[in-house]
Amino acid sequence: VQVVESGGGWVQPGGSLRLSCVVYDSGSIFAISTMGWYRQAPGNLREVVAHMGRSGLSYVDDVKGRFTISRDNAKNTLYLQMDNLKPEDTAVYYCNKVIGKYDWGQGTQVTVSS
Repeated sequence: VQVVESGGGWVQPGGSLRLSCVVYDSGSIFAISTMGWYRQAPGNLREVVAHMGRSGLSYVDDVKGRFTISRDNAKNTLYLQMDNLKPEDTAVYYCNKVIGKYDWGQGTQVTVSS
């Protein structure tokens, strides 16, 4: 299984980015899995920022109201719409299952600065 994240880049504070994550999984595991977006800033541990599954979706407090997670199970794709970005959102962003991880992808770098 290969996980490929994309959509990162440099943006000024207050800007927006939309991340995508395609999971190349020949089975139907993606569709039945709770999937999450994670991020890792320099010197920090990787942390989950949002996840979405059959039971619903959830966000960590500091992205609530700014980030929106969504998915297209027909395309094995997870999305993260990030609005009103802040410098503290700067990190490498990854996606993965919440339980029973795939091998991690390379992530996509998000840099928020003026």
